[in-house]
Amino acid sequence: MRETFPGTMDLSDPTTLVLSVILCFFVALFFYGRKRSSKYNLPPGPRPLPIIGNLHILDLKKPHQTLHQEMSVIILCALFSPLVISTGIMFAYDDNWKMMRRFTLSALRDFGMGKETIENKITEECDFLVEKFRSYNGEPFDNFILINAAVANIIVSILLSHRFTYEDPTLVKLLKIVNENLRLIGSPMAVLYNAFPSIMRWCSRIQKKVAKNINEMYVFIQETFTSRRKELDVNDQRNLIDAFLVKQQKESPQLYFTNENLTTLVSDLFAAGMETTSTTLRWSLLLMIKYPEIQRKVQSEIEKVIGAAEPQVIHRKQMPYTDAVIHEIQRFGNIVPTNLPHATTQDVNFRGYLLPKGIHVIALLTSVLYDKDHFVKPDEFYPEHFLDSSGNFVRKEAFLPFSAGKRSCVGESLAKMELFLFFTRLMQNFTFQAPPGATVDLTPALGFTAGPLPHKICALPRV
Repeated sequence: MRETFPGTMDLSDPTTLVLSVILCFFVALFFYGRKRSSKYNLPPGPRPLPIIGNLHILDLKKPHQTLHQEMSVIILCALFSPLVISTGIMFAYDDNWKMMRRFTLSALRDFGMGKETIENKITEECDFLVEKFRSYNGEPFDNFILINAAVANIIVSILLSHRFTYEDPTLVKLLKIVNENLRLIGSPMAVLYNAFPSIMRWCSRIQKKVAKNINEMYVFIQETFTSRRKELDVNDQRNLIDAFLVKQQKESPQLYFTNENLTTLVSDLFAAGMETTSTTLRWSLLLMIKYPEIQRKVQSEIEKVIGAAEPQVIHRKQMPYTDAVIHEIQRFGNIVPTNLPHATTQDVNFRGYLLPKGIHVIALLTSVLYDKDHFVKPDEFYPEHFLDSSGNFVRKEAFLPFSAGKRSCVGESLAKMELFLFFTRLMQNFTFQAPPGATVDLTPALGFTAGPLPHKICALPRV
């Protein structure tokens, strides 16, 4: 017989246990479930439970799907990030963000974005990638690191005036860091960590692992710009880091052009400049394998307009079908489904609701890219979404893979150039197929960005 002490309850008794649970529930409901008075008229949403809020209805693996089912235009949420970073450009805010964005846009243009110089670099990188694909002689291979590395080299050329070989240990390590962190911060455990940080920090290794990876990235960047500082020539600025260091010399006292801002900015641009474009390209090849008739139409248009010559950006306007396919790859792929979280800088009146300053907001990209009012077959891969009845390319206002407004992607024009040149060059040189006996699975992998599941492809040479 179990001994009980005065003033305690015997939890081995089922009745006592049930009563205890009910009591705890109502205590929690009293402290956490009461509707607090507020001057803010917030958008309606599902009624939260005590303590856990709406976590019980959230798909922890694919939270954007749950959020997309809500009718609200905006989603108010906690910041889905295990670390809070206020420097750089991605998560910066106020005057620091304004200064870093202005500098970044200027530097990207100065060092090639939208110009023939960067187009030449992309074309040169296409040569290396095509050569690497050819080396497999039509046998199955995983294109993950190859495409990551090829796209990374474009942003690295702007940041550092450098190109890595695809097997370079430094590049492979940097790619591993970025990809691992994107997978970790988009995992179910990261969602739980952000919901209950005071509890989950004792049993979750995510924050420590993400912080360790970021620190390794920062160490590499700091060593890099330290070496750039030693050989800096203010009259011969060759890359974005040089331009930042020159600004740093001129700023006194240092308010914005600090070492901390440079480190985070370079990390932000490397990750963003590599990940979304390379993921879109990996989707492009998988979708062409899944839909060989679309692949043949793209190749036919390439043969008609470009022939055996190297693809150039000027060809894009003459290739409406290929352009439509690229747009549909971006729409269907839905690479960043939840978008980056932002915060209101002041109280905002929005469609009859008053949102308080400092509240975190997600403008859900899934809700526009899969909008049935703009795309007749939102859940299907359908290039005709971007074509009229005569086969002419049609722009859609709901096509917002780069987000919109002042915080839209700073590298949008660069990404568009990369996607067109890499995609047409690969389609021109290869016919892509699945390995014998393999099936094509279009289920997205788990992570902050939605890439394809691990798979192998066969690149059969055409020319």
